[in-house]
Amino acid sequence: MREPENATYAFCGALVDELWRCGVRELCLCPGSRSAPLALSAFRHPGLRTWTLLDERGAGYFASGAARASRRPVAVLTTSGTAAANLLPAVVEAYFSGLPLVVLTADRPHELRDFGALQTVDQVRLFGRHVKWSTDLPLPEADERGLRFVRSLACRAVWEACTPPSGPVHLNVPLREPLVPVPGERPRTSPEALRGRPSAAPYTAWAASAPEHCEEHVGELVERLATCERGLVVCGPLDCPGFPQAVAELARAVAYPVLADALSQLRAGPHDRSQLVDCYEALLRVPGLVWELKPDVVVRFGATPTSRLLQAYLAAHPDAFHVVVHGGGAWPDPDHLAHRVVAADPAALCRRLCERVRPRDPADWWWTWHRLREVAREALHRFLATVEEPFEGRVFFELEKLVPDPCVVFVGNSMPVRDLEAFFPSTHKHVWMLANRGASGIDGVVSSALGVAAVSGHPVVLVLGDLSLYHDLNGLLAARRFGLDLLVVLLNNDGGGIFSFLPQAEHGEGFEELFGTPHGLDFRPAVEMFGGHYRRAADWEEFRAAVREGLRAGGLQVVEVRTDRRRNVELHHLAWAAVRAAVERASSERQRR
Repeated sequence: MREPENATYAFCGALVDELWRCGVRELCLCPGSRSAPLALSAFRHPGLRTWTLLDERGAGYFASGAARASRRPVAVLTTSGTAAANLLPAVVEAYFSGLPLVVLTADRPHELRDFGALQTVDQVRLFGRHVKWSTDLPLPEADERGLRFVRSLACRAVWEACTPPSGPVHLNVPLREPLVPVPGERPRTSPEALRGRPSAAPYTAWAASAPEHCEEHVGELVERLATCERGLVVCGPLDCPGFPQAVAELARAVAYPVLADALSQLRAGPHDRSQLVDCYEALLRVPGLVWELKPDVVVRFGATPTSRLLQAYLAAHPDAFHVVVHGGGAWPDPDHLAHRVVAADPAALCRRLCERVRPRDPADWWWTWHRLREVAREALHRFLATVEEPFEGRVFFELEKLVPDPCVVFVGNSMPVRDLEAFFPSTHKHVWMLANRGASGIDGVVSSALGVAAVSGHPVVLVLGDLSLYHDLNGLLAARRFGLDLLVVLLNNDGGGIFSFLPQAEHGEGFEELFGTPHGLDFRPAVEMFGGHYRRAADWEEFRAAVREGLRAGGLQVVEVRTDRRRNVELHHLAWAAVRAAVERASSERQRR
């Protein structure tokens, strides 16, 4: 790093350098005057990659996407005033998703606060309970004591962000003018010489580990697994290295089916998927199965499942013994069913249980789930293959065959994540499925996906709805600014498609104005304004060709599939009816034997 020119730059340089020493490699920022000392310090640092975005809201989501994909702490910096307030949606998402964001907001010095100074708002604890930790720094001092303080503070910030449950932290940094480097007395103690630390070592080291699971609960769980044949493993959204292999081994040992959310990272990959049930969304709609498939024990991993039907199925059996494995993030028990909560690393716990449980052969319970899975999967795939008209569910069925190995599929909230859950089949490909399910908003999805594209090293396919794209059109600029590759599959039903599935659709008066909200927008000019290439697929042959060409060409590619909201609901119901008929037919055949 260059020598600081004055006290402000010495202080900010030490803060930025210490973030890097503690593992921060990406810093996202937006233009601003008050934040200049931090921005220039980051830009000058040889170990940091700075990503300059023009919109604070998008920058926050870009940073959250980078943190999600890299599994490392990522910093985001804004200037003062409403610029800082625009980070709130992304901070909320990071909090509920357990993403380690270090939020830096430049602020006016203390003497200008509450005295009518322009661009001055109350930024102290700006994000309330949606950050794990927040502090308002003193004004910069470049003596030895001040530099020790700011380095120690940066270490604590990263520790707080990364220690389970991980999440965002907020450093509010007041800065006085001058805000640009000007000649001044150099600090007597260089940052690198403090306490004789080597150039890459954190000022304060820490040992981070997940909460240890309670041995008493592990023993109890082993006993339950040994004595209960009718058990389930339920996996919600989760991104834990080594977990797919570990939970597959556990499920095979105890002969339990695994109901795996698409975002659990279990449905795709070379690991053993023989215990996996990937079509429970369709099965649980078959009358009577919710009660026929009554479990005695349920072991849950990850966040709350996407499927409301799965949540309702579990809630229908409160007398089953529910074990929730809490590996960090929000408390994952919205229906208050848990008999035990075990704080542990999910993969480590699975491996430990495998060491202690006695393997058993599959019994009637497992074979029932296995037969139902095969019948439902075949019926669903057969139905989808016959749908020639545009259908949002078939998009995911087609994408499984089109996406490269490996790749990332990032999905928007509302209907896309639910259709991923219902229609994307299990595959041997390495497909990393991600979404902003922390707060489940439709905003910031484009920026999050581009943040993933910036650091993941894999092709990224984003599938989202038209309203979600409208909310974050500005995010597309990052693709051109940084030369990022992103294939966007736009499901355009001209409005809020999910409301057509909800009770609001039954009240015709005002539905379109209040919930359907048709906009009539043509997104092609906007995409082309940001340097992207736009294709509209009229049939499935054109869709396959457009996706293949988009992945080959690189850059920003958008493939639009136009659908009708009402017809989309009908096609969903026809898909569920096909599964129901197949299950009932198979049941009748078994009874006749």
